[in-house]
Amino acid sequence: MLIHSALLALGATIAAAVAPLEAKDNYFVNPKSGNRFQIVGVAYQPGGSAGYKPEQGRDPLSDGDVCLRDAALMQILGVNVIRVYNLDPDLNHDLCASIFNAAGMYMILDVNSPLVGDSLTSYKPWESYYAGYLNRTFAVVEAFKNYPNTLAFFSGNEVLNNVETGGNVPPYMRAVTRDIKNYVSKHSDRPIPVGYSAADVRDVLFDSFEYFQCAEDGDASDPSRVDIFALNSYSWCGDSTYEESGYDKLVEGFSNSSVPIFYSEYGCNTPSPRVFSEVSTIYGPKMTGVFSGGIVYEYAQEANNFGLVTINADGSAQLLNDFYALKDQYSKLNFTDVQGIKSPTSAAPKPPTCSSKLITTKGFANNFTLPSPPPGTQKIIDNGVSPKPVGKIISVASWTVPHPVKNPDGSTLSNLAVKPLADDATNRPGTNTADGTPTTTATGPTASKTNAAGGRPTFGALPALGLGAFAVMAGIAI
Repeated sequence: MLIHSALLALGATIAAAVAPLEAKDNYFVNPKSGNRFQIVGVAYQPGGSAGYKPEQGRDPLSDGDVCLRDAALMQILGVNVIRVYNLDPDLNHDLCASIFNAAGMYMILDVNSPLVGDSLTSYKPWESYYAGYLNRTFAVVEAFKNYPNTLAFFSGNEVLNNVETGGNVPPYMRAVTRDIKNYVSKHSDRPIPVGYSAADVRDVLFDSFEYFQCAEDGDASDPSRVDIFALNSYSWCGDSTYEESGYDKLVEGFSNSSVPIFYSEYGCNTPSPRVFSEVSTIYGPKMTGVFSGGIVYEYAQEANNFGLVTINADGSAQLLNDFYALKDQYSKLNFTDVQGIKSPTSAAPKPPTCSSKLITTKGFANNFTLPSPPPGTQKIIDNGVSPKPVGKIISVASWTVPHPVKNPDGSTLSNLAVKPLADDATNRPGTNTADGTPTTTATGPTASKTNAAGGRPTFGALPALGLGAFAVMAGIAI
């Protein structure tokens, strides 16, 4: 106990950091190791849209105790990325960002919110594209750009989902991407990818992809083209197959991508409980040449029954059977191989030149003339938002989870805590285990491997002795 207390005190002075990643050609890459990075993620929006309450000073990353609870459980699960949909740039997120950073997890952040005026609308998008809206998106960038574990920003999520919206939305969505990328370029110390999260509606999916990834005049530095493209897909249900689910068609359709491709949501819940049999395929040789992993929908149980964990009003939580089903699938993977693939040395596909010839669906936008930034926008891009939120990694006083958590059978997890990782390490299955003894090492910059060929929702270095190895971990049934 004395050793544990002393180590916690030492841990409070240490702010280990994951290595900022890059979107290099069509993959995420760790610049320190040269290895590709596979997203093993979970969608994180406790309370759904109701969990975003700016008038009450609450969003998913504003309560440190909640983030400690969830980061510890996610460490046990084995994820390395969270996707957060709605954030208030005026709140302080330092503690939560620091907790997930120390736990070895990156953040992919949507810049919009469900409130009126906080997102680009599918209906008459020109009416929602104005400086006040963009100012808020820039403020989200400002609030999170300094955290090393900020992986990417989504400029939009399923804003177009049929041919009708595909006729009007794309130029405005591409303009928002341009404006955010110009802001990042002007005010961030490092490049942070900006991209789009698409609905897996096959009538418009590949036209959307081509419209957003192409480059004006063939110039890959065109700021209006996305840096990443992701899709919310629920086509693999139960014990499906690569062909039956249509995953083979997705790999074929994205095989020419010039940007990283990944699932921004997956996890069909019909039938229920879920078995997550798609995991071995997503991280297997049929897909990793084109896809960079995926994000399971979702962490917290809501009315639509996609959750892994039930969260109660008093802060306590209970793991669901889906949590263990997903954990079991992750545990079958060889993460040394999954995260050890070297970035290819051969030339990556170049972005196609924007042209009406790229668009195959009648009625989908094929004009690449974009709206100019609304009045006042360029001044904000030049000078920055005001007041300017500033995020930073801070020390965490204690890694112990204060809220009780139960297993599906009602037994209580004992001594639940986050295990802080060393610099440049990312979480993986086995980092945080039942007895506190890692069965594998966290993913670091030294691993390498030669590159090898339904139902859906409706809405600072650690000391050599290995500080985290002595932290008390969860007494969780494996």
